[in-house]
Amino acid sequence: MIDLKYLQNHFEEASERLLKKGVSREILEHLKERFEELKAAVRHYEEARAEQNRLSKLFGQYKREGKEITELQAQVGRIKREVASHQEEVRKAEEALAALALGIPNLPDASVPVGADEEENVEIRRVLEPREFDFEPKEHWELAEQNGWIDFERGVKLAKSRFALLKGQGARLQTALINYFLEKNISKGFEEYAVPYMVNSRMLEGTGQLPKFEEDLFKVCDEDLYLIPTAEVPLTNIYHDEILSAEELPKLMTAFSPCFRREAGSAGRDTRGIIRQHQFAKVEMVAITRPEESEEIFEMMVENASEILTELGLPHRLVELCTGDLGFSAARTVDLEVWLPGQRKYREISSVSNTRDFQARRAKIRFKDGKKNRLVHTLNGSALAVGRTIVAIMENYQKEDGSIEIPEVLQKYM
Repeated sequence: MIDLKYLQNHFEEASERLLKKGVSREILEHLKERFEELKAAVRHYEEARAEQNRLSKLFGQYKREGKEITELQAQVGRIKREVASHQEEVRKAEEALAALALGIPNLPDASVPVGADEEENVEIRRVLEPREFDFEPKEHWELAEQNGWIDFERGVKLAKSRFALLKGQGARLQTALINYFLEKNISKGFEEYAVPYMVNSRMLEGTGQLPKFEEDLFKVCDEDLYLIPTAEVPLTNIYHDEILSAEELPKLMTAFSPCFRREAGSAGRDTRGIIRQHQFAKVEMVAITRPEESEEIFEMMVENASEILTELGLPHRLVELCTGDLGFSAARTVDLEVWLPGQRKYREISSVSNTRDFQARRAKIRFKDGKKNRLVHTLNGSALAVGRTIVAIMENYQKEDGSIEIPEVLQKYM
């Protein structure tokens, strides 16, 4: 959650930053109104409390002096009821402000380039040159069908559209990639976890998926459980409502999981192949850090994802997301986009984000800094999205006859 004290004390400055991230002026006006309502409720409550204290002291004085207290007693009863009423008004005003604030995104870092959408993202650098083909490269769905790696029709039969069935060497390649990604992450200091694939609503509120993005989630009927959209959710929330010691930080965690997303709003986009699925495999990195070290760890996570792609021999580029393309919880994000020769374009394969203390405030993750408890910083990133890596390997390593080489670093797994 956004820091409400900062927002209240620096409302105009914060509003300018939020406008760059796409928050409407109307919502900001509503937010300002909620602040004013809370401020007024607190003032009324404090005034009533002061009057209650004054009358209570006077009541004690009257009793000691033997004065008539009937009228004063009635006043004390009246002000007591007023205090209770104003206290309830404060509670309701706080709840209204908190409910609205849950839907306000994180503030972008000052260094994030200003832009409206992905067209204004800024390329940082390119790694490896795309291969020059002496034949017309095919797209991954053609290669998948030719090699018998993916069965699209039976995937739909088993579930519905945007589900696919990997088999044979396609399934083996997925397993190989998962093992390779995990080993690489572990070599960088990440500890492997096996996480639940369902979480409750409090965990999704903690990382920012709820309440704003409920339509993107698959919910379990008659249960307060949702299928995870990414392992970021359970990994980050391992320390939900806990206080860590400074010596424990940073916490570097990695996990493979299937990810489940309804892809609401993506109708008509990437309908062929496995670029955009309701279920896909991903290996996630999550870091929980002291604020002063989060930027260094962010750069390490970006470099780790890039190093994996380089070892796989996959051309890619690093892109700094502009304010209008930043995710809800992110203060800063670098995307890694892999070259797909069949599509003749770069496509996102990893997204590494620093959320600063935004998720930590929502999930109440703190650390003891001397005698004081402080909010941690949380970071997350893919290393990597498995399905899109399969797509990239198929398209970049295809031969003229349609067969596909396996990158050298994966051969020991297959």
